[in-house]
Amino acid sequence: MTVAASAPGVAVGSWGRLALASHRPVLLADRTRVAAALGDTAPGIAYGMGRSYGDACLNPGGTLWMTRGLDRFIAFDADSGRLECESGVLLRDIERLARPRGWRLPVVPGTQLVTVGGAIANDVHGKNHHVAGSFGDHVLEMSLQRSDGGTVRCGPAQSPEWFAASVGGLGLTGVVTTAALQLQRTRGPWIDAESTAFGDVDEFFALADAAESGWEHTVAWIDCAGPARGRGVFHRGNEAADQDGLPPRRRRLRVPWSPPFSPLNPLSLRVFNASLYHLGRLRAGRSRVPVEAFNFPLDNIGDWNRLYGPRGFHQYQCVLPHAAREAVSGLLAEIARAGAGSFLAVLKTFGRREAPGLLSFPRHGVTLALDFPDGGERTHALFARLDAVVAEAGGRLYPAKDARMPRALFAAGYPRLAQFLPFRDPGISSAMSRRLLGA
Repeated sequence: MTVAASAPGVAVGSWGRLALASHRPVLLADRTRVAAALGDTAPGIAYGMGRSYGDACLNPGGTLWMTRGLDRFIAFDADSGRLECESGVLLRDIERLARPRGWRLPVVPGTQLVTVGGAIANDVHGKNHHVAGSFGDHVLEMSLQRSDGGTVRCGPAQSPEWFAASVGGLGLTGVVTTAALQLQRTRGPWIDAESTAFGDVDEFFALADAAESGWEHTVAWIDCAGPARGRGVFHRGNEAADQDGLPPRRRRLRVPWSPPFSPLNPLSLRVFNASLYHLGRLRAGRSRVPVEAFNFPLDNIGDWNRLYGPRGFHQYQCVLPHAAREAVSGLLAEIARAGAGSFLAVLKTFGRREAPGLLSFPRHGVTLALDFPDGGERTHALFARLDAVVAEAGGRLYPAKDARMPRALFAAGYPRLAQFLPFRDPGISSAMSRRLLGA
């Protein structure tokens, strides 16, 4: 997104395309002048690529601090893998810098088109949580600019209380200006992958448990639209031991416009999901795939969020405790009862690891992510029933994907919220913070 510095009344939205609202964007391009910009224009919220699905990165009627101008690499040690950069650098650009030099990001989400600052603020996770944890586990230190002019330098070993509040802190403790990351050695750009079709959720858990000890990446797509809900295709992968050249350049596609209505209706979803499942069964087995195709399958389709039509879409992502895995079946039953479904339904497990942030989303258990076209009251009624299942199981929702979570569910799902609140910057506010925290 390109805007003029301090331009008034610019319509800005997030990835879910649920609404556009007027904002005052302020371009941050010089990290030495961020303090002055914040002091002159607060209250506001940092906005990177806008890949949060809901309202975590929005501030309707107020200021957005546009961080993509903070896009410089500061230092890289090719011997140790320590990288320092500004917060507007994309994960894609780090991968392009580091991989030819034998390094990679240890944790990446499902898209590499997010900023370092956004990855920290939402403590993003990938398909390898049981091995590598979340993004915050690999942040060595960072600089936070407070709206009162103060600067906080923090990390696991320096002001760790500030670090814990800011990793996964939704950008509410300050604007990240720079960060030092610990990269991981890589053999090359190929993944040895294996896929297996499964018939129900119990089979998924058996596959996921068996894969944890020998595979770095594990994830499953599940069919939640057809008569055999809970069946799916399980994928696992490791870096190939013998790397053979560079992958061919991927042909990039693009959704050129938004259809007047969502083509993703119950009938089309049943047909699509059945086809995807049977295709997955036919293609089951081992293959060698480029790392970008394995980690970021949708990055090759520009503006894919337009497929949900002019009203946009919600992503509902929850994590359920390990002891409450059976609640996944309860969620699928509610979706079936509503006659709804999702063609992007992702199921994966989280390992037994301590979260780096007070408001980090991952916890030991299983996470289910589903996309739903916005259907107004009908969609919200379904979400209320899903919320009840999550609450009963002691789970929580992912704020990076949320646009409507009730305040009570947020408070119950994040028991360390009271520890987080003293670190809030009073000059930072978002639509989400006002909805969930009252300010």
